[in-house]
Order: sequence, then structure tokens, then C-alpha cells
Amino acid sequence: MARAESFPASGPSFLLTPRGPFHLGRTVWALRRRPHNRMDLWDGKTYRRLMLIQGQPARVEVRSLDGRPGGPLSVQVIGVPATREVQAEASRALEGLLGVHIDLAPFYRLARRDPRLHELVLRFKGAKPPRFPSVFEALANGIACQQLSLNVGIELLNRLSQACGPSLEKRSSTEHAFPRPEDVLRLDLLRLRKIGFSRKKSMALRELSRAVDKGSLKLDALEHMDNRSVVELLDAIPGVGRWTAEYTLLRGLGRLDTYPGDDVGARNRLARWLGRRDPLDYEGVTAVTRRWQPFAGVVYFHMLLAGLSDSGVLA
Repeated sequence: MARAESFPASGPSFLLTPRGPFHLGRTVWALRRRPHNRMDLWDGKTYRRLMLIQGQPARVEVRSLDGRPGGPLSVQVIGVPATREVQAEASRALEGLLGVHIDLAPFYRLARRDPRLHELVLRFKGAKPPRFPSVFEALANGIACQQLSLNVGIELLNRLSQACGPSLEKRSSTEHAFPRPEDVLRLDLLRLRKIGFSRKKSMALRELSRAVDKGSLKLDALEHMDNRSVVELLDAIPGVGRWTAEYTLLRGLGRLDTYPGDDVGARNRLARWLGRRDPLDYEGVTAVTRRWQPFAGVVYFHMLLAGLSDSGVLA
């Protein structure tokens, strides 16, 4: 486990003003996906995540300033000195994590032309498309969740973070950030297997981490590549595949025109929502979502929220 730093007193809060409409709770649920996610915490009022700020573990807390879904956000960073550089880095991280500055007005205009989609959008209005803090975290999420239920995949990620993620101690509890490539490399295959990863997934995680750590895979360069090139590059990495590549496009790079067509749960929800008797395949998802471009990925997040709501999680 990475060394745990002591948990200092809270630093002063600062404001982050999202582009409206913005609903913190709905956006957080699109990010965390399941209640047992220990990376992205939500108690109904405050979003919390331990992340690295200025290279140090820090807890970031976000809440609506006046309790209204669309109002300014109060942000507090705990664990590092309260400097302008810390505030700026935390703001940049939250802009991606919570999509606070994304303008969804064009998507809402498109949805008004589709009665079924418009009803879905009204149901979850203000939900912004979230994004993992790093492309590496998106890839690791994809590898963990491949061919498993999302419940199992998130539990594996929880265990991975507890085993090697940077951490902060507060009283008798310890909070963990998502591990970096160099953190994962401290775990050998046997340790990863004991956490619950299959041999294939364990090898894929270590190979990915080694490539990023040594610089042979430069994930920052993906930001400047088109979707097809990104998928071709990531699909060639052992243990990744098309689903993880497209998942990374959406959740790691913020490509909102991507609806991961190999996501069985997402395409089954889509088929049911459309009232189709026959299941959708990858090509079918591509054909169906073409009408919503360039916002197919935004529909993906709304479908996820609909599934969470129908199961009672969002009650």
C-alpha cells in the first residue's frame, strides 16, 4: 500500500461556477455508477474524491453552495496547502470529472426534436457527461470491467486502490486515491490475482502500467488523435480490445460522439428504451445512435441514469 499521509485541517473553500443547467447529484451518479464505488463518494449533498494535487494526496469536496442544483459549487481541498496553484489544479480536475463547463444547449435542442429523447432529458436535466481524471484510470476501469458485471468490476477497482493507491489517514480510517501506473507496478501477478483479477486481466494491467511508466505508451498524445486512430492504437494493446478503447474515448477523453457499442448492458437498455423486440448488436447501436450525433455519448450517460433510477439507486 502507498504511504498514508496524515489528514490535516480543512483549507478554505473556493467557488466553481458551472455552465447551467447543472445538477451535481445526477452528474456524480453518472460518474460513480454504483453505490459501492469507493473512489467517488456521494452522501446526497457532498461529492468527495481523494486525488493527487501538486503530487500529494488531497481530498476534494464539492457541494452546491446554496443547496440548489444549478447554483455555484463550493469546493474544499483538504490535505495540501491552500495555494492558488492548488485551487487551479483542483478546478481543472473537477472541470473534467464533473463536466462543469460543457455546454449542453445544442444537445437539448436536438433532443426537443425527438419526443422520446426529450422525455429522457427532462427526467435527468442538468446531468453533465463526466470524465475520469486520467486516461490511465479509464483504461484500468475498462480492463477491470471487461466481461464482468459492473458490480464486480467496481469492487475489483476498489480493492486495487486499497492495495496500492496513494492514501490519507483521518482518525481511524484511510481514504485511497486511484493508483498511478507506478503504484500498480508494485503489485506482482500473484498479488493482483489475490485481489480478484484473472491472470489475463492482471497481465494486462501490469503491461499497460509498464508501458505508460516507461513512456513507450504516451497517453497524453491521444488527446490530439481522431477517434479511429485512438481505437486502433488502444485495441492493439494486449487485454484492451474495442469495448475498452471506446469506453476510454468517452470516459477518458470526453469524446461525446461515442456510444460504446460493445457495452452489452448499455445496448440492451437502449433496445428496451426504444421498444425493440430484437436485441441490438454493435452495428445496430451505431445505426440507432447516428440520429443523435455528435451527442451519442451524452445519451449513453442518460441511459445509465435511467437504469440507476429504475433500480431504485437514484431514489
